[in-house]
Amino acid sequence: MATILSVSGSPSATSRTAGLLRHLDARFAARGHLTVPLDVRTLPARALLGADFGHPGIVRARELFEAADGVVVATPVYKAAYSGLLKSLLDLLPQDALAGRTVLPLATGGSTAHTLAVDYALRPVLSSMSAEHVVRGAFVLDRHIVARDDGSVVVDEAAREGLYDVADAFAAAVERAAAPGPRVSSAV
Repeated sequence: MATILSVSGSPSATSRTAGLLRHLDARFAARGHLTVPLDVRTLPARALLGADFGHPGIVRARELFEAADGVVVATPVYKAAYSGLLKSLLDLLPQDALAGRTVLPLATGGSTAHTLAVDYALRPVLSSMSAEHVVRGAFVLDRHIVARDDGSVVVDEAAREGLYDVADAFAAAVERAAAPGPRVSSAV
C-alpha cells in the first residue's frame, strides 16, 4: 500500500477541481492505497502570503509531502496557469519536496484553450522540485465534471477514459516505486 497525497490548489470550497480529486482518491483507495487530501485553501492565508515557513499549518503540509509516495497536484486554470493559491504553497516547500516521488499533474478549466497549462505551467514547476517521475497529466473541462448535491462528482463519458488512463498509469508508477527491493531511477 502506498500513500498518495491529493493536493487541491482551488480557492473554492465547492470546486470541481477538489471534487475531481476526491473522485480519483476513491479510485486509488480501491487499488489499496491510502489517500490523504490536502486542500490548500484550508491552510492559513496569512502564513501562505507571509511566507511563514514555521507556521504549524505549513509545517504539517511539508510533513504530508514527506510522507507521500505519490502526489497528485490539481488546480483550476486561471489566465493560462495554475492557481496563485497553489503557487503560494509550492513556494513554501523545500526545493526537493518531490524528490523520490511520482507526481500526477491535473488541471480543470472552462476552455480547451487552457489545455497546455498542464505541460507548460504546472509540469515545469513540479519537475523543478526534483520529482522522481512526473507522469502524463490531464486537463478536464469543467463541463465534463458534474457536481452532485452531496459534494461528489460524476465525470462524464467524454473525459472519463482519458482521465482514468492517466490516473491508473500514475497509480501503477507509484506501486512500482513503492515495491520492496532496490529502487530504480526513471531519470534519463
